[in-house]
This record gives sequence, C-alpha cells and structure tokens, in this order.
Amino acid sequence: MALTKLDQMYRAVILDEAQHPRHHGVLPAFDHEITVRNPSCGDVLHLQIKEDAGRVTDVAFSGSGCTISQASASLMTEQIIGKTPADIEQMVEAFSDLIINGDVPNADILGDAAVLKGVHQFPARIKCATLAWKAAAQVLTQKGEDHD
Repeated sequence: MALTKLDQMYRAVILDEAQHPRHHGVLPAFDHEITVRNPSCGDVLHLQIKEDAGRVTDVAFSGSGCTISQASASLMTEQIIGKTPADIEQMVEAFSDLIINGDVPNADILGDAAVLKGVHQFPARIKCATLAWKAAAQVLTQKGEDHD
C-alpha cells in the first residue's frame, strides 16, 4: 500500500507530536486531574487542568503510551486552552466522530488535531487516539473529585 504525499505528511506530523509533545509534564497548580488507562494497549495518561473564570488556562499531561496516544494528547492540550468545559465537550464529540467515521462536518473546531483523522482506518487505534480527549471531558464534568 503506497502512501500519498498527504498521508506521509500527516504521519510526519503525528510522529513529531509524539516525539516533541507540547504541554508534557506537570503543572505546579491545577484545579482538575485524572489518570486514565487504555487496557487494550497499555497507554496511561495523567492529565492536569488549570481553570479560571470557566475557561482552561493551562494543561499538562504525562504518562506513557503509543505514538498515537501521545500525539493525540499533545494536540488536544494545545486545542483546549482558552475553551470552556462545554466547548471541550463539543470538541470531544467531534473528535470521536472524526476518528470513528473519518469525517465530521464540524472538524474545524478541532484545529490541528484533525490531522489524526486517518486513525479511523485502524479500528484498534481508536481508543489510543480518543484517550486524552475523553479524559479532558470526564475530568471537567466530575463534581467533588477535583484537586483543591
């Protein structure tokens, strides 16, 4: 199976995101945190989010996982800064639809994260790609379990 130049570019972006992730590490102060696991391939993601006035002001992730999960977490962290929890829920839904179906009408709300659309060709990798996104939505909707 020959890769098109566009496929090759997407793969290069994904590899770069995984090898040089943005917002990787820990936050000195945060309002929300969660650790999630993907038992099908061993991905572990720890996510911390700082919020102010109902918007995400900072985010960091750590953990280990495959290239897809690490790249997706990096892209997700960059996209959710400045967003409200409601915005993020919409983004997570759009991202899940994109990864499962390969296309979604409102993919523009995902910004650079739309580069992961090709994951839909690999059903075994869908959980890897959506792990960070679902963690962000989950931690922002939890009540009474946030870090003080």
